[in-house]
Amino acid sequence: MRMRELDIQDYARQLFDAHGAKAVVEAAQKACAFEKEGKKEDAETWRHIEAALKLMRGPHES
Repeated sequence: MRMRELDIQDYARQLFDAHGAKAVVEAAQKACAFEKEGKKEDAETWRHIEAALKLMRGPHES
């Protein structure tokens, strides 16, 4: 599931629009699941999506 940075940003925006603040948790859970399955590349993609979501959320939310 190798994605370009632009695609990651776009997907993160769609996920945020659909799930709001819970999108970060969803992305982290997906990354963890892929890590447990040994799917490093997929996990890495979801960690990038998680990071993009955190940037969208801004510095004032935790």
